[in-house]
Amino acid sequence: MDVKVGDILLMRKPHPCGSKQFSVLRIGMDFRLKCEGCGHEILAPRLKIERHIKKIVREEEQQ
Repeated sequence: MDVKVGDILLMRKPHPCGSKQFSVLRIGMDFRLKCEGCGHEILAPRLKIERHIKKIVREEEQQ
């Protein structure tokens, strides 16, 4: 998957706060994501995150 820093990921399952949108802060073996709803940051393995991605929204598509 072609995920870049600054992308917004729409996930299949929501965060406990109810938001399904996460912004990508760091990529590598692990992803650091920030919940767009409550601001909570998580660090999770790449494979786990890639399985749960529904859609990738690029930064240039948002403007």
